[in-house]
Amino acid sequence: MSELVDWPAPERNKGPILDVLRRVLPERGIVLEVASATGQHIAHFASAFPNLTFQPSDVTDEHLGNLAARRAHVRLPNLREAIRLDASEFPWPVGPVDAVYNANMIHISPFSATMGLFRGASALLKEGAPLITYGPYSEGGQHISESNRLFDESLRSRNPEWGVRDLNDLVPIAQDHGFTLEERVLMPANNLTLIWRKVG
Repeated sequence: MSELVDWPAPERNKGPILDVLRRVLPERGIVLEVASATGQHIAHFASAFPNLTFQPSDVTDEHLGNLAARRAHVRLPNLREAIRLDASEFPWPVGPVDAVYNANMIHISPFSATMGLFRGASALLKEGAPLITYGPYSEGGQHISESNRLFDESLRSRNPEWGVRDLNDLVPIAQDHGFTLEERVLMPANNLTLIWRKVG
């Protein structure tokens, strides 16, 4: 089993994200996290919501090892064993869920993963259920901050398929899969939490 891995950013932002989730997640049901990485977010949320069941997932062996170590460490009965899930591949290897959460994947993956996220979530969620995404976004071609603009340049220099995505590009894709952007919440470090709602 992999050693427990803690990244600084999830430790900083898991609290503010939890504050948003407290008013967005259902009282009961299953929450799927796509691209769980180290599992710091999902373990924190599972501890805060004992009446919800949390399903972590990731695509790489490294992160699946991280998630196994995290689960063994926290020993929470409502935190399931992680599954291998590639957001860009359909169908996803999981049954219906009551909410989908995804943080810091959209900008560090090919755009096909973003399109797959909306497609896959749409297939699993019933009408009225939330898809919650977190990370840096631009709006109307404008970055929220200079640091986000520089981050975008850095991402694209590392991989031309990566980059901070614009809400004007995401909204039509979401609508094509039955989602509306219900709320955008400004978060610390110039990030946004976006609440997408399945409407049909």
